[in-house]
Amino acid sequence: MSESYRIAILGATGAVGTELLELLESRSFPIAELKVLASPRSAGSTLKYKGENLPVEVVTYDSFEEVDLVLASAGASTSKEWAWKAVEAGAVVIDNSSAFRMDSQVPLVVPEVNPEAAALHQGIIANPNCTTILMSVAVWPLHKFQPIQRLVVSTYQSASGAGARAMAEMKTQANEILQGETPTTEIFPYPLAFNLFLHNSPLNEQGYCQEEMKMLNETRKIFGSNEIRITATCIRVPVLRAHSEAINLEFAQPFNVAQAREILSQAPGIEVVENWQNNYFPMPMEASGKDNVLVGRIRQDISHPCGLELWLSGDQIRKGAALNAVQIAELLVAQKMLRVSPATA
Repeated sequence: MSESYRIAILGATGAVGTELLELLESRSFPIAELKVLASPRSAGSTLKYKGENLPVEVVTYDSFEEVDLVLASAGASTSKEWAWKAVEAGAVVIDNSSAFRMDSQVPLVVPEVNPEAAALHQGIIANPNCTTILMSVAVWPLHKFQPIQRLVVSTYQSASGAGARAMAEMKTQANEILQGETPTTEIFPYPLAFNLFLHNSPLNEQGYCQEEMKMLNETRKIFGSNEIRITATCIRVPVLRAHSEAINLEFAQPFNVAQAREILSQAPGIEVVENWQNNYFPMPMEASGKDNVLVGRIRQDISHPCGLELWLSGDQIRKGAALNAVQIAELLVAQKMLRVSPATA
């Protein structure tokens, strides 16, 4: 009998949690038993998996007994409270929050970039920030060919980055604005429908928001290089799902555009989308629901002989969160780094 595993999803009722369920089913992840865990407010509800209704359980100290793998997507405070308890119970935790990303003892993994790092875990593996994941997938193949000296990125981040309630709020705001009413702002600090604003995370003394600093610090950790000079501007835009990014790269030597396009077209996790005659390039509407990061508008930076520019759109819930976590889990299975369910060993 093939090996299978006992899985728990922590934060199962959120946007990423429900996407995890869909991906585990569609990718035929080998599951012997599946628990869906959430906060007390979700108790009594059910979630569909393979045609069955799974009861949502409130997370407790006993939730992780005989669990082999925990996929956590319930926020940093919840992960800090429960992740090590799951590890102590014998599980490996793949955490989608910011709780452990910059912990030197916790690998930060994008499977297309640094799959080898997953094997270094001590119980917890961190899933990077969504914008970092999408950028890393697109930039890493070029960095491998010729090391990047400087990276400038501007992000166009959808409502989905703040969860299912934020997506619903933007829909409500659109209707309210069209009806001439004052838009509801409960999740976001300002109306997002028909508007845009700086990413709603705290600013530091240098004027960088937390989201921007995540991109700087996480990219350096994933790439294993503190030498790359990185700056970011992160903006919320009125898009329901899928983030986009404008990226400017500086190298020590000129980077042939045709060569860059060929490298990206062969790279895992990337779909090159370019139709220059029709001004057709990656769009969040077309990236939504897709596993690949859409990359296009690959061009020479006319302001710098060693500069290269590109544009991307990627599904924030999928590759930016849930899919990356499932791919890490698949790495652990392939490397035989998960405890196997006794019923199927």
